[in-house]
Amino acid sequence: MNAKVARRRLLAPKDRRLFVLDTNVLLHDPMSVLRFQEHDIFLPILVLEELDRQKKGTSETARNARQASRLLDRLITQHIKEQGNQLAEGIPLAGFENLPPTMGRLFLQTEIIPASTLPLIADYPDNQILAVVNHLQKNNAKRDVFLVSKDINMRIKAHALNINAEDYFNDQVLQDTDILYTGITALPENFWERHEKSLESWQEGGHTMYRIAYDGQRAPYLNEMMYWQPEGEKPFYARVTDVDTLHQKVVLQTLKDYTHAKNAVWGITARNREQNFAMNLLMNPDIDLVTMVGQAGTGKTLLALASGLMLAIEHKKYSEIIITRATIPVGEDIGFLPGTEEEKMTPWMGALEDNLEVLQHTDEEVTSWQRAATLDLLRTHIKIKSLNFMRGRTFINKFLIIDEAQNLTSKQMKTLITRAGVGTKIVCLGNLAQIDTPYLSESNSGLTYVVDRMKNWGHAGHVTLARGERSRLADYAAEIL
Repeated sequence: MNAKVARRRLLAPKDRRLFVLDTNVLLHDPMSVLRFQEHDIFLPILVLEELDRQKKGTSETARNARQASRLLDRLITQHIKEQGNQLAEGIPLAGFENLPPTMGRLFLQTEIIPASTLPLIADYPDNQILAVVNHLQKNNAKRDVFLVSKDINMRIKAHALNINAEDYFNDQVLQDTDILYTGITALPENFWERHEKSLESWQEGGHTMYRIAYDGQRAPYLNEMMYWQPEGEKPFYARVTDVDTLHQKVVLQTLKDYTHAKNAVWGITARNREQNFAMNLLMNPDIDLVTMVGQAGTGKTLLALASGLMLAIEHKKYSEIIITRATIPVGEDIGFLPGTEEEKMTPWMGALEDNLEVLQHTDEEVTSWQRAATLDLLRTHIKIKSLNFMRGRTFINKFLIIDEAQNLTSKQMKTLITRAGVGTKIVCLGNLAQIDTPYLSESNSGLTYVVDRMKNWGHAGHVTLARGERSRLADYAAEIL
């Protein structure tokens, strides 16, 4: 089929856009060609070549490249079987694996488009893709053509050349992370006066339970933390245990006060309201997944580790504590690390050692020898694992801590959380302001994804820690720098 016919086939109603995908979009989301609803997709031949170069290896990028290639192969095979080798007309996505009939088409590049048509270095891969988008814009004037890329510099070059370009938004959980679920709601000051006559209360399992009508447009989520703290009065802290949307009522359960020394967890007490909420979730045997988000110094790792030690050693609830994290360096990579899996992971676990040291100094009466012996005991209950070897594993009766979870994709988070076997509790920690992974942002981080998707499950809880407790220097630096 000649180029004129191929170009004519790309014509469509003006409201049906044509999106040209960059390679990094497919490497980020292998199913992205199915995410554009009624619009059409165009893949430059260079994107297919780059997928072929990226497919070797065991990394997440290589797996995504292979998955994207297999999807394209299935689409092409089905199309050829049904309609013959008419690829220039586009591959209809409607009906493929139960996709709706409104879906658009997938077009592959069927003609050579020289990159020299643009004032750029012709043999540079990004510039060749830009030349394809420019060519499509000029030859499809009656429809909108857009380049979709996760590469910021690629989009900047496109705008400089008057080429439409945008980020890949389908993987973004939220458009604005300021509306990310915090897990905490403040009750109005006149809360008790408004509900005094209608509320029901009773005792259950050592807690006071309240059934009240909820106000506002949004129904509370299960395990959401509620507090009432008027000036000069004793605060009221509670957790949502049941939601009746039909009658617009919720059941609140009062919390255990972990700010009091008698309720210390491995010698650690909560220093603020949010830490108290977090410890109630961490120590609750009915909560299988806990997510904690907060800036550096808010106590995420310390609270998780102290709770894990208490539950594993004192309460015998879990057989051991497993800690893992994304191995993303802050500066230059120092290269190969010798030793076993645990020895290779040790340099990444500085936070673990720091927090163990803090936990060892909670009792000032013990000698240095006793501290060393206790530290050895603790380390026998703590295993350090690499993310690279998590696929296919099942953790039974474990307390799993995923640190620096903001650097993981939604797919990686799913892989980790689905490793949980019977009796396992997973704790995800992260700071959304410290994302070091390319192509990830606060809106599409795997941690954001898990917080948003699991926020109304009865066995999951989330708390956003707002106040730093590391030092006044760290708090001020986090705020001002």
